[in-house]
Amino acid sequence: MAPRIAALLQQQGLDGAVWTTLDAQGAAGVSDARSGEPMRADARVQVGSVAKAVLATGVLRLVSERRLSLDARVAALLPGVAFDNPWENTDPLRVRHLLDHTSGLDDARFWQVFSLRPRADGPLAAAFPPESGLLRLRHRPGTRFSYSNMGYTLLAMVVEAVVEQAYERYFDAALLAPLGMHDSSFAFVSQDSDPRLAMGHVEHGETHPAVPSWVRPAGQFTTTAADMGRFARFLMSDGSIGGKPFIDAVLLHRMGEPKGTEAARAGLSVGYGLGLRKVDRHGALAKCHSGNTIGFRATLCLFPQTQQAFFIAINADSETADYHRFDAALVQALGRAGPAPPASPAPRFDSRGWEGFYIPSPNRFDSMRFVDTVFNAVHVRSDGAQLRFAPFQSAAVALDHAGKGLFRAPGKLMPSHVLLISAQGERIISTGTQSYAQVPLMRLLPLWTSMAAGMLGLAFILVSATVRVARRSMPLHDPLLAPFAGVLALLLPLPFFYTQSFLQLGDLTMASGLLATVTGALPLAMLVGMGEMWRRRKLDKAVLAALVAVLQLAAVLAAWGLLPLRLWA
Repeated sequence: MAPRIAALLQQQGLDGAVWTTLDAQGAAGVSDARSGEPMRADARVQVGSVAKAVLATGVLRLVSERRLSLDARVAALLPGVAFDNPWENTDPLRVRHLLDHTSGLDDARFWQVFSLRPRADGPLAAAFPPESGLLRLRHRPGTRFSYSNMGYTLLAMVVEAVVEQAYERYFDAALLAPLGMHDSSFAFVSQDSDPRLAMGHVEHGETHPAVPSWVRPAGQFTTTAADMGRFARFLMSDGSIGGKPFIDAVLLHRMGEPKGTEAARAGLSVGYGLGLRKVDRHGALAKCHSGNTIGFRATLCLFPQTQQAFFIAINADSETADYHRFDAALVQALGRAGPAPPASPAPRFDSRGWEGFYIPSPNRFDSMRFVDTVFNAVHVRSDGAQLRFAPFQSAAVALDHAGKGLFRAPGKLMPSHVLLISAQGERIISTGTQSYAQVPLMRLLPLWTSMAAGMLGLAFILVSATVRVARRSMPLHDPLLAPFAGVLALLLPLPFFYTQSFLQLGDLTMASGLLATVTGALPLAMLVGMGEMWRRRKLDKAVLAALVAVLQLAAVLAAWGLLPLRLWA
C-alpha cells in the first residue's frame, strides 16, 4: 500500500499521509516540507470534520447513560441562546437535528472559519454574538439535510450544559480514554506544543501551523491512525468495552442511517445520520466522514457488514488535488470495490411537471444565497427513458429510474436521487445531502439578466474610459471619470489581501475594510457619473445605459446582502 500512496502523493503534489486498514497501517511522504522529515506511522494528525463523528459518538454515550435524550429540546438545554425558529410551537429544534444536520441552521460565516482572533480555550458561545441573527432556522427542523458547523458547535454547548465542564476535558476522559484512544484529544494541539503533530500544508507546499477556531467542536480533533483504527472497530462493535455496555448498540448501528428527512421517508437510503454519512462511491457502500482543516484532509470509512474500515489523513489541504483517488485506492486494497449492477427495467416515470429549473433549498452558506441561486441552479429534463440532471457548474448526469420517485446515477449501487413533493407542495429533488426546489424560469431570468447587464456595464466603463485616457480625451467633468475610478477602486484591496494571511479573511482588517468601502462606493460612483451627465445636459445613451446597468446590479446585490461586501459580518 505504501508505494501506491507515495505515488499518489507525488502525482497530486501533496506532502505526506498516514493511514490504517485495521489490519495494517503506514505512512508516506514528509511530515514537514521545510525539513523533509519523513512521515511516521505514529505521527499525530488533525482530521477536520471527522471530529464530528467522534463528538457524535460522545453524545450517544450520554444518551446511553440517560443523561441526555435525542429528542431533548435544545432551547431548554441552552436557555441563554436565542433561536429564531418559526416552527417552534410544532417543531422545536432537538438534539437529533443537530446530530443529523437537519436543524435548518446556516453552516458558518466567513468570520467563524477564517479568523486569527479566537482563543484555544474561549467560550463556545462567542461563536454566536447576541443580535447577530446567526441562529435563524431556514427550514422546518428534521426535514432536510444542510451541513452545519454551527450546529455541532451548539451540540458541544449542549454537552457542556449537561456535564458542567468543558466538552474537550470531559470527552477526553469519558470517551477517548475508555476507547483506548490515548494519542487523541479534542483539546487544541499545535506543532509548537507537540513535535509528533505533523505540520499542515496549504497550496504549493506552504506550511501552516494549527490555529484555534470559533467553531472548534466541528473540526478540532488530534489523533493517530492507530487510534482511529480503534475508533472504527468500536463503531462496528456491539457497543461494549471489556464486556460491559458502553454505548447502546442500536444507536451505534444507526450512525450513517438517515432518518426522518423528506428524502429518507421517500425511500432514499443514502445520506447522513448521527455523525456518519452513508455513501455510494468507488463501487462500494460505506459509512464515512471526511474533513478538512487548515493544512489537513482526512477520511474515515466503515464497512460494517465485513468488519472492515480505513482511515487516511493527508497533511496538505489543496483545492486542486483529487483526494478521492486515495479513498479509491484504500477501497480497492480492502477488496470492497465492485461493478455497479446493471440497470433493471423500471416502470416508466411520468416526468411531466418535474422538468425545469431547481435551486439549492436550503443552500449551505446562507450569505451566499444569491451566488447559489444564480450560478448553482440545476436544469432537469426528460431524456428518453432517463432523467437528465444538469448542474450549471458540473457535467450533466443521466439518471435511471429505479422505481417510484427514485433514480440512480451511473456507477452507483443504490438510488442516488429522489423526487418528492414537500409538505408545502414544492417539487423537490434530493441527493440525501442536498435538496433542490423547483422554481419558475421567470424567477431566475431577471437575476441572470441583471448579472449579465451589470457585468457588461462594468466592461463597457473599463474599456471606454481606458480608450479615452489613452487618447487623452477624458476631462475632469467627463461623466465616465467617477464611474471609471469607482471600478478601478475595486482593485485597491487586492495587495492588502495578498500580504495578509488567508485566515484573516473573516477579520476586520485593512483589506476587508477597504473592500467594504470600495464596493459600497461603487453605486455612488455611478450616480456621480449620471449627475455629471445631467449637469452638462449632454446625454450619451451608451454611457447612461452602462451606468444604469451597473447601478441596478448593485441594487440587486444590496438587496441580497452582498453590498457593501463585509466579510466580517
